[in-house]
Amino acid sequence: MSVHARNTRLTVPQLVAMKGQRKIVSLTAYSKPMAQLMDPFVDLIIVGDSTAMVAYGRASTLDLSLEEMVAHTRAVVDNTRLACVVADMPFGSYQESPELAYRHCAQMLARSGCDAVKLEGGKALAGTVRFLVERGIPVMAHVGLMPQYLNLMGGFKAQGLTEAAARTIQEDAHAHLEAGAFSLLLEGLAEPLARALTAASPMPTIGIGASPGCDGQVLVTEDMLGLGGGHLPRFVKVYADVAAVIRDAVERYADDVREGAFPEARHCYGLPSPAPVNSEKRPAKAR
Repeated sequence: MSVHARNTRLTVPQLVAMKGQRKIVSLTAYSKPMAQLMDPFVDLIIVGDSTAMVAYGRASTLDLSLEEMVAHTRAVVDNTRLACVVADMPFGSYQESPELAYRHCAQMLARSGCDAVKLEGGKALAGTVRFLVERGIPVMAHVGLMPQYLNLMGGFKAQGLTEAAARTIQEDAHAHLEAGAFSLLLEGLAEPLARALTAASPMPTIGIGASPGCDGQVLVTEDMLGLGGGHLPRFVKVYADVAAVIRDAVERYADDVREGAFPEARHCYGLPSPAPVNSEKRPAKAR
């Protein structure tokens, strides 16, 4: 059972030090129940802007607001004590200028209590990463398949499959590392490219649809629990069919209510306490 031996929250420097020592375990969360359940087992929780699609059923991540991300991140931070928590910065909150990015990222750290932020983008955003890091904000850089660039990429498609595309992503990753990013999130990359980036990077890489050679892995929690619904990316491994458990519980509850079997007297106030039920029936002793 892979529970943590530590009893304090993993810091960004400690996460960085894990490169080459052991694999980093990460999942996404945006609510108290999920965060509490995974906290003993994961090193890193990413409060992803995938919240827009998973929690709200929106078509993309693009219209998630800073206020919504702060609220979800605060819920995760307040209900964990071990995992390092990284918050996605939503679309439009950091691209305009380094100064705007700093104001919004500083708000995120101060109001949510998270440990770091994650930004999507190529080498054009390296200057913003440097600006933030120099002012005390740890940054995880997200390259490859970037959901906030959905309209430019023409959909959720694997990246780095050609030599030219791979070279561009390598340049993006290198620029972010040079700017001071403490980690790279590699999404939807050709496996050889993700493996090469990991080998070349002095900072840990977290893969999602990238390579087993990455320093760590992350999945959208609802996908790996069978709660995602619809088409799943090929890189998702489903570890449980929690949707079936929920459907069964809701169906049994609905049947009980309609048949008058719930609530019972023991679920009500102001009535005599029901006699204890002896669940272990033993045969009477012979006289």
